[in-house]
Amino acid sequence: MAKAEKKEGLFETVKTVFWALVIAGVFRTLFFQPFWIPSGSMKDTLLIGDFLFVNKMAYGYSRHSCPFSACPFSGRLFGSEPERGDVIVFRHPVNGTDFIKRLVGVPGDTVQMRDGQLWLNGTPLRTEPDAPFVETKAPQGPQRLTPRCANDPVGTGGDCIKERSVEYFPGNEQGHSILNIGRSSTDQTPVYTVPEGQYFFMGDNRDNSRDSRVPRSVEGVGFVPYENLIGRADRVIFSSAGSRMLFFWTWRMDRFFEEIV
Repeated sequence: MAKAEKKEGLFETVKTVFWALVIAGVFRTLFFQPFWIPSGSMKDTLLIGDFLFVNKMAYGYSRHSCPFSACPFSGRLFGSEPERGDVIVFRHPVNGTDFIKRLVGVPGDTVQMRDGQLWLNGTPLRTEPDAPFVETKAPQGPQRLTPRCANDPVGTGGDCIKERSVEYFPGNEQGHSILNIGRSSTDQTPVYTVPEGQYFFMGDNRDNSRDSRVPRSVEGVGFVPYENLIGRADRVIFSSAGSRMLFFWTWRMDRFFEEIV
């Protein structure tokens, strides 16, 4: 009798775990996907160690909406168009890595960088200077990445400074921060015309971002197909400046539930 009860208890535990995993998988596939910020390419909008949920309902669903791109259909279901300025998680068109960047060019747009300034459809975007972005020159996050600074060389523990501006897309008066470290190869680009069904992305930390300014053929991102969009990032849920989430003394309480603009 005791052995039968033990087997029944084990079966119930397995069944509970199974259905919990199914429910979690459905939630992750259809609604929200957790995402950690691993690099500094979107500073200061997103910092290394920020944790957020990606809204997968924002643009509908493609095969990339499922883990391992395993959704059994092509194209996009319940699709809606993203807007310039959206911060989006997408699947890299070649290596399958999840990236997070800002959408700057939609189909039909022309995009170019001239002397570090973004030109859209032949017109430079309006920018306004802002207070410099200052962080500590020290290894950050689990990968222990050390930030680049406009005032380098800076010793460990010193103030790492980057120029900061607010950039505005046409028709959007809210604006978003962009950072400048110095001259880089991506400050000057050809004119890119965004093809139908493709999108052009850039990081807000303009001199420290691998994005659509660099073609895939030279280890960049290039244009991103519509079906590769996974979802929109709307809000930071949690943030930690340390190498481990459990190091509570490194939590950035002021970033909890912060809206992403």
